[in-house]
Amino acid sequence: MRRLRFLKLGGSAITDKTREAIAQEDVIRRVAVQVKQARETNPALSLVLGHGSGSFGHFAAKKFGYGQPNNWRAYAETGAAAARLNRIVTDAFLAAGMPVVTMQPSASACCRDGELVELAVEPIRAALAHSLIPLVYGDVAFDEVRGRAIISTETQFAYLAPILKPQQIILAGMVEGVFTSDPFKDTAAELIREITPGTLPQIESQLRGSHGVDVTGGMMAKVKGMVALVQREPTLRVHIISALREGMIERALTQEDFSEGTIIHA
Repeated sequence: MRRLRFLKLGGSAITDKTREAIAQEDVIRRVAVQVKQARETNPALSLVLGHGSGSFGHFAAKKFGYGQPNNWRAYAETGAAAARLNRIVTDAFLAAGMPVVTMQPSASACCRDGELVELAVEPIRAALAHSLIPLVYGDVAFDEVRGRAIISTETQFAYLAPILKPQQIILAGMVEGVFTSDPFKDTAAELIREITPGTLPQIESQLRGSHGVDVTGGMMAKVKGMVALVQREPTLRVHIISALREGMIERALTQEDFSEGTIIHA
């Protein structure tokens, strides 16, 4: 029986988010090897891969003024920057022997007042049916109300999950989960092991924004989005982990009782 998982590589892990358009290619290569090892351990593993645009898309959006009305040059430049990082990720996975196929989000996505309402699913289904690894990424999108939007990988996963029904979503970033405060600034920051719809209100005030420049929202937005998703899909479990910890992604993909990082569930 094939088990479907969604895996996102955070922009904080695969780029230097404090410098423009700098990819952490060694990290990307190590992750690709872990995915290969996971597929070898479990040939039934089916995977939708995604990544953030990190210092590629986010810096371009700010540099060219993506938020300025009718600034369509910014739309083109931001989309091109995100695609450049996607090429690096794709090439690294192909070099590791992983059959990754990019599904450019902006080619089919449509938003309505900031909400993703349309994304081509059938090409992703077809890729999965042929044991390929479809790859989405944080990208630009047209918006019927606002003109344009930026759609994060988490937003795309939330759209796809009710349709494709993954058992697990793994969000792999720079740190190994959700902390009570910014672990880069506060040595007393504590890892929050578990988040549910019932516990979110108590910890929401403790959550802090992501480290570095991020125009799609920080950790709080990611957590709230995933909590809303598990409420709609109660059998789904979301794991927030580190892409930098050796072997952590492979363990998350292969261990049924995986409990590292932060778990979000209904």
